[in-house]
Amino acid sequence: MYLDWIREGLKQPGKTQVGLAAHLGIAHPQITQLLKGKRGLKVPEIPKIAEYLGTQPPQSSDISPSVAKWVQARRVGIVAAGLFREVDEFDQSEPEEITVPRDENFPSARQLTFEVEGDSMNELRPRPILPGDTVVATAYEDIAHRVVLRDGMVVVVQRTRDGGHMREWSVKQIEIYEDRTEFHPRSNNPKHKPIVVQRQFDTDDGVSVEVIGIVRMVLNTMPGF
Repeated sequence: MYLDWIREGLKQPGKTQVGLAAHLGIAHPQITQLLKGKRGLKVPEIPKIAEYLGTQPPQSSDISPSVAKWVQARRVGIVAAGLFREVDEFDQSEPEEITVPRDENFPSARQLTFEVEGDSMNELRPRPILPGDTVVATAYEDIAHRVVLRDGMVVVVQRTRDGGHMREWSVKQIEIYEDRTEFHPRSNNPKHKPIVVQRQFDTDDGVSVEVIGIVRMVLNTMPGF
């Protein structure tokens, strides 16, 4: 069992929960939650934990299928086209996480989730993205060296302005042309307009544009649950 392996490893001289958290780049309370069974173990964390503890993890034959096929995804925030929010640079609150199926194509890449607000993608085909849905995206930073953006991809776009102090996240569908890339809403609401980036992912009006996630799944909750 992985938790038993971690607990035993932390009994070694000089090995602490605080040290393990620092090695993983996470807050100490997340280690406490992990050891209490209130937080899932992320597959990419296993080799890092082994590196810190100096001991080998359980053999692959002992791996629980739930660990291998499901991963924790961080709730990043709200995607809402046209709504810029102030960036809280001092927010130290613990990120919320949910369990999602692992991306089989990129099992080591981070999974991000966003709550959908507004109707900017309510006519996306074959499946609309509606207010209240949760989109699950693979962090583009983790796979950019392997994945080229192409027509039809549904992505999470980040726009920042005022020196990065104001930020907008929105879901868009890509259209690529020879001289520009366009990020389109798919909506019956005419107020939503595409984001057009000429040649590079930087506009000339002080607004920076970048893709932060490629949407791979949409989740929703039925009323009453």
